[in-house]
Amino acid sequence: MDFWKVLPVAIALVFIIEGLCPFVSPSRWRTMLVIVERTDDRVIRNVGLVSMLLGVLILYLVH
Repeated sequence: MDFWKVLPVAIALVFIIEGLCPFVSPSRWRTMLVIVERTDDRVIRNVGLVSMLLGVLILYLVH
């Protein structure tokens, strides 16, 4: 597969997945944003790191 054909599909899937929570339950999404706002930056960075590593692992296993 060509990278430039797969990249837009991957970005579109991210938008779809990210849009599910506010579409399905806007009140819970708003509550989650308040909780995230109060969370320490270090915790948010760790969550981001774990998320990226999990994504890399999934890509490795799938590919």
